[in-house]
Amino acid sequence: MKDKKNPPLKGKDFSAGGNGSGPGGLGIACRKAVNALKARLRRFGRFYMLLGACKRTVTQGPRMAWLELKDAIRIRNAKIARWPTREEMAAQRAAVFDREVKFSVLVPLYNTSEKFLREMIESVLNQTYGHWELCLADGSDGEHAFVETVCREYTEKDSRVRYQKLERNLGFSGNTNACIAMSTGDYLALLDHDDLLHPSALHAVMQAICDQDADFIYTDEAHFHQTPEDADVPNYKPDYSPDTLRSYIYICHLNVFSRRLMEKAGGGFRGQYDGSQDYDLILRLTEQAGKIVHIPKILYLWRVHTASTASGIAAKPYILASAHQALAAHLERVGLRGTVADSRIPSTYDIRYEIGEKALVSIIIPNKDHVNDLRRCIDSIRGKTTWPNWEIILVENNSTQEETFRYYEALQADSRIRVVSWQGQFNYSAINNFGVQYAKGRYFLLLNNDTEVITPDWIERMVMFAQRKDVGAVGCMLYYPDDTVQHAGVILGIGGIAGHSHKHFSRRSPGFMFRMAIAQNLSAVTAACALFPREVWEQVGGLDEKLAVAFNDVDLCLRIRQAGYLVVWTPFAELYHHESRSRGKENTPEKQQRFNDEIAYFRQRWDRVLEAGDPYYNPNLTLKRENFTLR
Repeated sequence: MKDKKNPPLKGKDFSAGGNGSGPGGLGIACRKAVNALKARLRRFGRFYMLLGACKRTVTQGPRMAWLELKDAIRIRNAKIARWPTREEMAAQRAAVFDREVKFSVLVPLYNTSEKFLREMIESVLNQTYGHWELCLADGSDGEHAFVETVCREYTEKDSRVRYQKLERNLGFSGNTNACIAMSTGDYLALLDHDDLLHPSALHAVMQAICDQDADFIYTDEAHFHQTPEDADVPNYKPDYSPDTLRSYIYICHLNVFSRRLMEKAGGGFRGQYDGSQDYDLILRLTEQAGKIVHIPKILYLWRVHTASTASGIAAKPYILASAHQALAAHLERVGLRGTVADSRIPSTYDIRYEIGEKALVSIIIPNKDHVNDLRRCIDSIRGKTTWPNWEIILVENNSTQEETFRYYEALQADSRIRVVSWQGQFNYSAINNFGVQYAKGRYFLLLNNDTEVITPDWIERMVMFAQRKDVGAVGCMLYYPDDTVQHAGVILGIGGIAGHSHKHFSRRSPGFMFRMAIAQNLSAVTAACALFPREVWEQVGGLDEKLAVAFNDVDLCLRIRQAGYLVVWTPFAELYHHESRSRGKENTPEKQQRFNDEIAYFRQRWDRVLEAGDPYYNPNLTLKRENFTLR
């Protein structure tokens, strides 16, 4: 969304309080002062990083603050927006493609700084792929006549630069639509008037078009302040993820799409969504796209300056309202019913899908002794759960303590709870598959006996996704008792096979690019608490009993995805997982051999998937830790 740009393209201030006077004006003035102070502090790079580390120590704890400080230093030293060498640029310019594609780079102008304007235009002129046109539609006012002078200077130098002076400012949507009207390219690329394209941007997009027949392409991006060399806040994005996109506009810059796709999606920008016009367009385009390709490289530099987000998104209700409207229209087009609410981070969204029938949910809980853990788990289900239709299948697994069996007997006074006995040796997959045989529900909810419900609507929050025909598994947020994250989804490749997203982050943290605060698509979720539609479970055959202990839930989720379904993780279903943080490594030769055998079995089945990398992660991020730092 373009709310960060200077100034608002409507030519007037839509934020509460306008120029700082009137309702909300004091808050806006304070935000402006804070942003100006931040801009000055950034000049003292190390000091600014230390201030950030102090803040993160409070919000995320000293361990995570230290890891993020080290990563900030690595980003500062890594030159994340590395420009190609002369040899690389020469090779890209000499490349011959098997298709002829012309790009129209669309830039709406409004009172643009001369310095920013020249740098933006030069970044297009420096593209290593040369078959493009730059379409500039200028709605600047009379006090900024230099914008026209600069643009006409470039049109005389290079015929690929096209310029139109608009009679009046038409707002962002109108000005961009004017760019579209003057364009002649096969593909359209959106560029803001004060940002920069990486020299290889169009070349990389061209490769994606030729290699994968892509009709919608997006790239990673980063913020910069003065020059690309000081780029920071890299946004390393996942591949196309429909539920992630419904949670926030993670596809932002750079995005490029075919003219044919735009026409199929109903044309260009729509003025009624000003403030979130990009969001509306991207939703419409991705709904209709034949092939969406993500290029995991920082090819777009998003300028941050003192006028950026001067009053903050939260102080601009028209942006939030237009985003809600764009999402509501999207849901209607794709046949989903739900209401859009704000998540805990401004500009992120919580879609609460309407739930049809309150179908029976069968909760499968394996148990061997540990009565206190089990009692806490079941008491939390019975005492907090608002879902009206559930049953518990408690799978007894070779308990030895009399107290356990007395508790079982007491539990069965509740007609919703049934105890069944598994007689074989421990095999997590076989035990759950056995329990499922007794389940009557439309949904199977696998649950560890050492969990504890936090959010009363935890089942609703998972069923609202699982009821969809395109979803095969839903996971939730699990915390350790100290309110740090135990599970926020599973990332393939971490530690060699898979690891938990954001493990040990503070519950208060937004996570990497707000991903702890939004529902999203992931490759897998833990079976410590996961919901599966019965028909999907039966279609893929449940848990693989050859994986008795290790990665059986990851394997199940990958088979579900292989069958064409999505896996969804939601932060809005929250439970404690009283798993010991010291528990872990197999401590006998027999257990170690079994663990190694299961890893080998998993690798044999999913070697190509692991080699390709997790599509919902990013190849620029680490596989050594679970904290989204640089690789």
